[in-house]
Amino acid sequence: MKFAVLVAILAENLEEKAIDIAKQSGAGGVTLLDARGIGAKEKKTFFGLTYEGSQTVLICVLEKKLSLAVMKALTQELDLAKHSNGVVFTVPLDHIAGIDTRQLESFEEHLKDEI
Repeated sequence: MKFAVLVAILAENLEEKAIDIAKQSGAGGVTLLDARGIGAKEKKTFFGLTYEGSQTVLICVLEKKLSLAVMKALTQELDLAKHSNGVVFTVPLDHIAGIDTRQLESFEEHLKDEI
């Protein structure tokens, strides 16, 4: 079984919806990180203070085909192609240790359902 890491960097207000979409698409667990981004555009200022919107980083270790399905679901349901609310990408994972065997069984069941 081949694995991938799915990373979604999203506006903070999309966090809960993104978690629900990922889980409904087959992700068993999600790791969340708080983040701030520096974009190409000048940030808004208010009385000399710069406003930087908060972001959330979602990280999932998934079976490779499942990672693509989760990525497509996030992109479509959060309308990421049209709005700059975030970015989603996958990275191949060569080695992994410590993954729960129940999660592996869940990946296998999901793949069987696809076939």
